[in-house]
Amino acid sequence: MTGEQLTQLGQLTALPSSPELAVLERVENPHPNLDYLVRFTAPEFTSLCPKTGQPDFAHLVLDYVPRQWIVESKSLKLFLHSFRNHGAFHEDCTLAIASRVMEAIEPSWLRIGGYWYPRGGMPIDVFYQSGKPPENLWLPEQAVAPYRGRG
Repeated sequence: MTGEQLTQLGQLTALPSSPELAVLERVENPHPNLDYLVRFTAPEFTSLCPKTGQPDFAHLVLDYVPRQWIVESKSLKLFLHSFRNHGAFHEDCTLAIASRVMEAIEPSWLRIGGYWYPRGGMPIDVFYQSGKPPENLWLPEQAVAPYRGRG
Protein backbone atom coordinates (compact mmCIF):
# COMPACT_ATOMS: atom_id res chain seq x y z
CA MET A 1 0.00 0.00 0.00
CA THR A 2 1.20 3.47 -0.71
CA GLY A 3 0.31 6.37 1.55
CA GLU A 4 -2.76 7.12 -0.58
CA GLN A 5 -4.20 3.61 -0.06
CA LEU A 6 -4.08 3.58 3.73
CA THR A 7 -7.50 3.02 5.27
CA GLN A 8 -6.78 3.72 8.96
CA LEU A 9 -4.21 6.50 9.24
CA GLY A 10 -5.92 9.85 9.70
CA GLN A 11 -9.31 8.17 10.07
CA LEU A 12 -11.50 7.41 13.04
CA THR A 13 -10.96 3.67 13.21
CA ALA A 14 -12.75 1.21 15.47
CA LEU A 15 -10.73 -1.27 17.46
CA PRO A 16 -10.80 -4.63 15.66
CA SER A 17 -12.63 -7.27 17.67
CA SER A 18 -9.96 -9.91 17.05
CA PRO A 19 -6.44 -10.20 15.61
CA GLU A 20 -7.85 -12.09 12.62
CA LEU A 21 -10.04 -9.09 11.70
CA ALA A 22 -7.28 -6.51 12.22
CA VAL A 23 -5.81 -5.01 9.06
CA LEU A 24 -2.05 -4.62 9.18
CA GLU A 25 -1.11 -1.97 6.64
CA ARG A 26 2.22 -1.13 5.07
CA VAL A 27 3.89 1.73 3.26
CA GLU A 28 6.84 1.82 0.91
CA ASN A 29 10.23 1.89 2.58
CA PRO A 30 11.76 5.34 1.93
CA HIS A 31 15.28 3.82 2.10
CA PRO A 32 15.08 0.34 0.55
CA ASN A 33 18.82 0.23 -0.21
CA LEU A 34 19.87 0.65 3.43
CA ASP A 35 19.88 -1.89 6.24
CA TYR A 36 18.41 -0.15 9.26
CA LEU A 37 16.48 -1.26 12.32
CA VAL A 38 12.90 -0.30 13.11
CA ARG A 39 11.76 -0.88 16.69
CA PHE A 40 8.24 -0.86 18.06
CA THR A 41 7.76 -1.17 21.81
CA ALA A 42 4.41 -2.02 23.40
CA PRO A 43 4.97 -1.85 27.17
CA GLU A 44 1.29 -2.36 28.02
CA PHE A 45 0.26 -5.23 25.74
CA THR A 46 -2.74 -7.23 26.98
CA SER A 47 -4.49 -10.44 26.02
CA LEU A 48 -6.61 -13.02 27.80
CA CYS A 49 -5.75 -16.42 29.19
CA PRO A 50 -7.56 -18.88 26.89
CA LYS A 51 -8.55 -21.10 29.84
CA THR A 52 -9.52 -18.68 32.62
CA GLY A 53 -10.35 -15.50 30.70
CA GLN A 54 -8.14 -13.55 33.07
CA PRO A 55 -6.04 -10.72 31.61
CA ASP A 56 -2.39 -11.25 30.75
CA PHE A 57 0.10 -8.43 30.41
CA ALA A 58 3.36 -8.15 28.50
CA HIS A 59 6.04 -5.75 27.39
CA LEU A 60 6.65 -6.45 23.70
CA VAL A 61 9.66 -5.31 21.70
CA LEU A 62 9.49 -5.83 17.93
CA ASP A 63 12.60 -5.16 15.84
CA TYR A 64 12.83 -5.56 12.08
CA VAL A 65 14.97 -4.63 9.10
CA PRO A 66 12.70 -3.58 6.23
CA ARG A 67 13.04 -4.41 2.58
CA GLN A 68 10.43 -2.85 0.28
CA TRP A 69 7.83 -2.17 3.00
CA ILE A 70 7.54 -0.74 6.50
CA VAL A 71 4.68 -1.29 8.93
CA GLU A 72 2.21 1.58 9.21
CA SER A 73 2.26 2.29 12.94
CA LYS A 74 -1.43 3.05 13.56
CA SER A 75 -2.46 -0.23 11.99
CA LEU A 76 0.12 -2.03 14.13
CA LYS A 77 -1.24 -0.36 17.27
CA LEU A 78 -4.78 -1.41 16.36
CA PHE A 79 -3.59 -4.94 15.58
CA LEU A 80 -1.83 -5.20 18.95
CA HIS A 81 -4.85 -3.78 20.78
CA SER A 82 -7.08 -6.37 19.09
CA PHE A 83 -5.50 -8.99 21.36
CA ARG A 84 -7.11 -7.29 24.37
CA ASN A 85 -10.17 -9.56 24.20
CA HIS A 86 -8.42 -12.48 22.50
CA GLY A 87 -7.72 -15.69 24.39
CA ALA A 88 -4.34 -17.24 23.60
CA PHE A 89 -1.28 -18.48 25.41
CA HIS A 90 1.77 -16.21 25.64
CA GLU A 91 3.69 -18.22 23.07
CA ASP A 92 0.83 -18.05 20.58
CA CYS A 93 0.33 -14.29 20.95
CA THR A 94 4.02 -13.52 20.55
CA LEU A 95 4.53 -15.77 17.53
CA ALA A 96 1.24 -14.73 15.90
CA ILE A 97 2.40 -11.10 15.98
CA ALA A 98 5.74 -12.04 14.43
CA SER A 99 4.01 -14.10 11.76
CA ARG A 100 1.56 -11.35 10.76
CA VAL A 101 4.31 -8.74 10.51
CA MET A 102 6.47 -11.13 8.47
CA GLU A 103 3.54 -11.82 6.15
CA ALA A 104 2.61 -8.14 5.76
CA ILE A 105 6.01 -6.63 5.02
CA GLU A 106 8.43 -9.49 4.29
CA PRO A 107 11.33 -7.91 6.19
CA SER A 108 14.87 -9.09 5.68
CA TRP A 109 15.07 -9.79 9.41
CA LEU A 110 12.73 -9.70 12.41
CA ARG A 111 12.89 -10.46 16.10
CA ILE A 112 10.34 -10.13 18.87
CA GLY A 113 10.71 -10.30 22.60
CA GLY A 114 7.57 -11.00 24.60
CA TYR A 115 8.31 -10.21 28.23
CA TRP A 116 5.19 -11.51 29.99
CA TYR A 117 4.29 -10.68 33.55
CA PRO A 118 3.73 -13.58 35.95
CA ARG A 119 0.84 -15.97 35.54
CA GLY A 120 0.59 -18.45 38.38
CA GLY A 121 3.63 -16.85 40.01
CA MET A 122 5.97 -17.40 37.05
CA PRO A 123 6.80 -14.96 34.24
CA ILE A 124 7.01 -16.43 30.75
CA ASP A 125 9.27 -14.74 28.21
CA VAL A 126 8.94 -15.67 24.54
CA PHE A 127 11.57 -14.81 21.91
CA TYR A 128 11.62 -15.31 18.16
CA GLN A 129 14.16 -14.32 15.52
CA SER A 130 13.80 -14.99 11.79
CA GLY A 131 17.51 -15.67 11.22
CA LYS A 132 20.83 -13.88 11.48
CA PRO A 133 20.64 -10.08 11.43
CA PRO A 134 22.36 -8.29 8.54
CA GLU A 135 26.07 -7.62 9.04
CA ASN A 136 27.05 -4.15 10.26
CA LEU A 137 23.54 -3.52 11.61
CA TRP A 138 23.38 -1.50 14.80
CA LEU A 139 21.35 -3.87 16.93
CA PRO A 140 20.68 -2.45 20.39
CA GLU A 141 19.72 -4.78 23.21
CA GLN A 142 16.01 -4.93 23.92
CA ALA A 143 16.92 -3.87 27.49
CA VAL A 144 13.78 -5.13 29.20
CA ALA A 145 14.76 -6.14 32.69
CA PRO A 146 13.76 -9.63 33.78
CA TYR A 147 10.82 -9.71 36.16
CA ARG A 148 11.93 -9.31 39.78
CA GLY A 149 8.71 -8.81 41.67
CA ARG A 150 8.76 -6.18 44.37
CA GLY A 151 12.05 -4.67 45.34
